[in-house]
Amino acid sequence: MTTTAPKLDLEPASPSVKRYQKLKLLAGVIGTITALVWLGVCALFLGPALGNWLKDNLPHQRWLQLWLTAAALVVTLEMVSLPLDFWSGYVVEHEHQLSNQTLGRWIWQRVKGWLVGGVLGWLLLSGLYAVLWISGEWWWLWATFGWLLVTLALGQLLPVLILPIFYKVTRLDDTSLLERLRGLSDGTGLAVEGVYRLHLSEETKKANAALAGLGRTRRVLLGDTLLEQFTPEEIEVVFAHEVGHHVHRHLPKMIAVRVVLSLAGFWLVDVLLRWATPKLEYAGLHDPAALPLLLLVLSLFGLLLSPAQNALSRLFERQCDRYALDRTHNSVAYRSAFTKLARLNKSDPDPHPLVVWLFHDHPAIRERLRMADDCLS
Repeated sequence: MTTTAPKLDLEPASPSVKRYQKLKLLAGVIGTITALVWLGVCALFLGPALGNWLKDNLPHQRWLQLWLTAAALVVTLEMVSLPLDFWSGYVVEHEHQLSNQTLGRWIWQRVKGWLVGGVLGWLLLSGLYAVLWISGEWWWLWATFGWLLVTLALGQLLPVLILPIFYKVTRLDDTSLLERLRGLSDGTGLAVEGVYRLHLSEETKKANAALAGLGRTRRVLLGDTLLEQFTPEEIEVVFAHEVGHHVHRHLPKMIAVRVVLSLAGFWLVDVLLRWATPKLEYAGLHDPAALPLLLLVLSLFGLLLSPAQNALSRLFERQCDRYALDRTHNSVAYRSAFTKLARLNKSDPDPHPLVVWLFHDHPAIRERLRMADDCLS
């Protein structure tokens, strides 16, 4: 039986919340533009000169040429982005009382990101150019197949190997709560043993939850900030929402969509680079110095498609919200959970529709609350 819910009681965003969201949006937009501009400068002006220098000094050593080009690009991009990232990720978060990080911990997390990202980036880059150099004109098809294999492998490894590098992850040991959640997961194929506590409180005051992993590593991650501040009924709603991703098979669907987009992206790279590299005085598509141009094309392609991908993500989130309401039959807890999430995370419940369309992969909180009204009407 559905619990009768009160009227919506989430007030409009305060000036502080509005300012926080504007600053985060501004940082994201400036960061994206800065990265694209620098990629453009490297692709159009610096790359050809670097390529000539590498060929003169390291002839017949294309792997070393590739790695040096990538290292120069990564280091300069990091130098360009680091001040803005620090301001957005540390200064703004502390100014709005959302961060628990010390400066040392912020730096250490950044260093771990460099180390993990560096290893993964080196492997992915080497694999991509191995395919590019070996498979000839059909490289873009083989690169898509390789991307799929990498995605499946990382999906398996993310929750058990990569995520614990950055956050402590422990099995949920609250017996009474586990018993509640077991009832929600029965019949879905998601074992309750796959529920874990994600220790976010050392980093942030924000609450969060996620479905992560593929196959045997699939699990629901509940932030300790959420577990400590939400009632059992509210946690049930959040858990049911994450189970909804499993029930609706959103992860494999999203992978399928991204395989198609990757195929289109790699094909576009092939077409544009074959046309552009001679005009920019690169040796050709296979020239390691043309890496910035390749990344620029992929980045612009992804940016153009991001509104459509966000729209698909918002559709998936709405399906999970509906699933949570249907599964728990508790619109009161649903309302209070999302209202609390908005307040803890300083989310604007009424963002501009254009901002939602361009940048948000979740529906606005106000829209999500109205879904409870629709269930009662």
